[in-house]
Amino acid sequence: MTAELARECARYAQLGWMRGTSGNLSVVLQRDPLRLAVTVSGVDKGEITAEDSVVIDADGNAVDSDKVPSAEAGLHARIARVAGAGAVVHVHALAPVVAAEHWPDGVVLRDLEMLKGFGRQAHEEVVVPVVPNSQDMVELGDAFEKGFDPGVPALLVARHGVYVWGDDLVQARHRLECLEWLLRFKVETRDIFTGRHA
Repeated sequence: MTAELARECARYAQLGWMRGTSGNLSVVLQRDPLRLAVTVSGVDKGEITAEDSVVIDADGNAVDSDKVPSAEAGLHARIARVAGAGAVVHVHALAPVVAAEHWPDGVVLRDLEMLKGFGRQAHEEVVVPVVPNSQDMVELGDAFEKGFDPGVPALLVARHGVYVWGDDLVQARHRLECLEWLLRFKVETRDIFTGRHA
């Protein structure tokens, strides 16, 4: 599982979505008690190895290890618990951050075929929630839980990045790739469809 985390990090780093040491991934190891493997803090995600992960508990604290988990580990655990996710991906792709800047009350997506890759139907209206950034993971977790919609496996953190989740790392990746496309489309067409998408 830790090797899979490293492989996924390398993929996102190549896309420019995990620049430097930014971003983090997690995968659930067990539910009761909740345990996740999460990438460690301060490691270049393009060079991360299978050794660069740590097991955390439901509060984001390292379990039986002196390794330092990602600063956002607590939010990963909260998402896994509340959404029932098997894996959580957090990257700093630009389109989600720009979209959150334009639509701080939530990004509305509709009538787009790529919604199917995000787990919804093309004709549906989907609102991706946006929460203010915070260095306090409990505060971020509370904001996430307050606006949680079981049908929307994503969270935009203003001026920070995006969290996407799924049953496993592959599903989370597919959803993230499709969401990034959807949000890029939304941003790049906002002047064309101002009246429709305002």
